[in-house]
Amino acid sequence: MDQLKAMEIFAEVAQLRSFSAAARKLGLTRAMVSKQVLLLEEKLQARLLHRSTREVSLTDVGQAYLAPCMAAVAQAREAARVVSHAGMGLAGPLRIQAPSSFGSLWLANAVARFAAPHPQLQPMLYVDDALLDPIAHGFDLTVRVGGIPDSHALSLRPLAPCHGVLCASPAYVERMGRPQDPEDLHRHRCLHFSHLTDGATWHFQRGKEQRTVRIDAAFTANNGLVLHQAALQGLGIVYSTTFLAWQALLDGSLVRVLGDWQLPLNHLSALYPASRQPSPKVRALIDFLVAEYQPVPPWDKALEGI
Repeated sequence: MDQLKAMEIFAEVAQLRSFSAAARKLGLTRAMVSKQVLLLEEKLQARLLHRSTREVSLTDVGQAYLAPCMAAVAQAREAARVVSHAGMGLAGPLRIQAPSSFGSLWLANAVARFAAPHPQLQPMLYVDDALLDPIAHGFDLTVRVGGIPDSHALSLRPLAPCHGVLCASPAYVERMGRPQDPEDLHRHRCLHFSHLTDGATWHFQRGKEQRTVRIDAAFTANNGLVLHQAALQGLGIVYSTTFLAWQALLDGSLVRVLGDWQLPLNHLSALYPASRQPSPKVRALIDFLVAEYQPVPPWDKALEGI
């Protein structure tokens, strides 16, 4: 008897409460599933499951055995995965998810340069501003701005600070004036990113002084690039990030607004499943991005002194 295989089958039966469902999931016959569980019970000299014509349920012994059984199966799978990757180098699919603006403006370039020396590597970059669950959606690595879940299922490695910045076109400032205080925003057209954690509430800090302003958004979008274009057209004051606005701030097509006030500091972070060690290709990509963006990311370095 392959005891590890039998343990894997038992765990599926116990979770699905069905021999038939476990057989379908594992691609086995119901008879084979039932036989493997019986062999495991004989090996352990203990009854793990109650069987009836309607359902399968755990015995007390089965309930106590299930958690360590699942842990052992997961550990064995991880050991096999590590061995299988050891001689592969950087090869195969690498599924990455990132916010639309950062993914398009910065990450796509970095991933292309990372992949260039590894012809067997197959990066797949999915850009979306929604806070997708990397485990549920099958991503090897997710890059996220803020919004990091308090979850034991995910591990996190910081990549770079993410500074917020308010800016507007010179034409807008000339037409509407420049706000001198956060409260002045009530008299301005504000361009709002709908995925901000606190909704249409903008927070400001200057030294020990703090302000909170509930803005009335004149234009809302779920994509930072959309808002950036609206700001360039003089539609209003945009809540942006330095990684998105840096070039426009350098060339003068956008100017800072309320620059003596700070917006909350977020971070760009790499997230990956905590249940296993990152594969060599995931670990290598994270190390590459850390080297790219630390200690000061290139977009912030470009803005030093202005």
